[in-house]
Amino acid sequence: MRSLLHTTDANNPHPPAAGSRKHCSSRCFVVSLLLVLAALVASDVYLSFPNRRNLLRLFPQPLLSRRPSKQRGVGGEGGGCDIFRGEWVPDPDAPYYTNDTCKVIHEHYDCMRYGKPDLGFVNWRWRPDGCDLPRFNPWRFLHMMRGKSLAFVGDSLGRNQKDSLICLLTRVAEPTTTTWLSSKHTVYYYGDYNFTVSHFWAPYLVRHEQIDEDGPAHTGVWNLYLDEPDDVWAAHVAEFDYVVVSASSWFYRPSMLYEAGRLVGCHYCKLPNVTDLTLRYALRMATRAALRALSGAGDGRGTALLRTVDPSQYEGGEWNGDGNCVRTAPYRRGQKRVEGFESDFRALQAEELASAAKAATDSGSKVRMLLMDTTEAMILRADAHPSKYRGWTPEKHFTLHNDCVHWCLPGAIDTWNDMLLHMLK
Repeated sequence: MRSLLHTTDANNPHPPAAGSRKHCSSRCFVVSLLLVLAALVASDVYLSFPNRRNLLRLFPQPLLSRRPSKQRGVGGEGGGCDIFRGEWVPDPDAPYYTNDTCKVIHEHYDCMRYGKPDLGFVNWRWRPDGCDLPRFNPWRFLHMMRGKSLAFVGDSLGRNQKDSLICLLTRVAEPTTTTWLSSKHTVYYYGDYNFTVSHFWAPYLVRHEQIDEDGPAHTGVWNLYLDEPDDVWAAHVAEFDYVVVSASSWFYRPSMLYEAGRLVGCHYCKLPNVTDLTLRYALRMATRAALRALSGAGDGRGTALLRTVDPSQYEGGEWNGDGNCVRTAPYRRGQKRVEGFESDFRALQAEELASAAKAATDSGSKVRMLLMDTTEAMILRADAHPSKYRGWTPEKHFTLHNDCVHWCLPGAIDTWNDMLLHMLK
C-alpha cells in the first residue's frame, strides 16, 4: 500500500497551500472520494503498456471476481475454481510490458524485435470456467515475496517463464543480476524486497552428460542418471521457499538410461542388446527423482510446483523440416486437444506429483506439492509461438528451424505467472 500511495502522489509532489483549502468545493469532495475508492482496490492497481510507446496508464482491476466460483481444487489445494480449465478471451489492455520496457527478454522469445507481423496474439487472456483469474499484480507479488526466494528449474521453457516474470515485475522494480558457472544459471535480486529469483538450467532435471554430439537423430546422445537429481540445482534446493520445475522437451533426444550407476536401457539409441525403455520411462523416473528431492528439502516447509508438458505445435511438417505455426488467433475450446506423447507426459507428471505429495505427507514433511497444469490452456495458443521471428545462435549439429515450442514475450506465457501468483497467495 505504501509504494502504491507513493506512486499516486508522484505527479503532485507539492501539497496545496493552506489558504487554498478554504476554496475547496464539492468537486474536491468528489476527488477525495475517488482517491479513497482507489485505495480500497490498491493491491490490484497496475501499469499497462497498450502499445510499444513508453506511456504508462494507471487503472484498477477488480480485487474479487464478479463471476461465481466453482468449488474445485486448484493445483492440489482445496476450494476456489479450477484455473486450468477455461478459454481465451480478448484483452484489449494487453500487453503489460514490451521489449522496450523489459531488457531481459531472450532473443529466442523477442518476437517484436524480430518482426512478427501480426501482434494480435498479445491481446488475449485466459479465463477459467466459472471465475476470473486476475492479471498478474507485481505489487502484490513482491510484497508477498518479501524476504523469500523463488527458483525455476528445468529447460528453456522454464527460462521462458522466468523472463516473463522478470518483465512483469519491471513495472515495479528492476533487479540486480548475477551469473555463476555459466550464463545459463542466473540470479535476480530485488534489494528493496530482499527477494531472489534464480534460474537453473537443468533440461533433464537429473545428472546428464553428452556422449555423442550427433547420434541417430542428429541432436546428440546423452547419458541420463535417472536417480540422481542434477547437483547444479539440487545442492541449493533447501535455500528456496518456492521452486517451479518444468522439463519434457529434451527427453525426445536419444539417451542412455542409468539407475544406481548401472545401464538399464535407452531411448532411441539403436544399439544391440540394449532395451529401449522409451522417453516416457526416462521422463517419469527423472521427474520422480526431482520431486522426491524437493519433498524432503530443508525444513520441509517450502512449496514445489511441477508445471506440466508444454505442447509443440508444428503444422505442415516436422520441427526439423517444413513445420511451422502461422495461426493469428487462438483455437476455440475443443478445436485442439492434447494427444500422443504429450498426453502421456501430462498424465505421468500428474501421477508423479500425487505420489510425491503422498510421500511427503507420510514422512511428516510440510512441503506443499502443487501441479501447475498449463497444458490445456497452451494447446489452444498456436498463434503465440515465435515461428521464424526470433534470434538464435545455432549450436554445433543444430540447424535453425521455425520455433513452435517456445512462446513470444509478451504473450500467452504471461498467463503462467497469473496462475503462479494465484496458486501461491
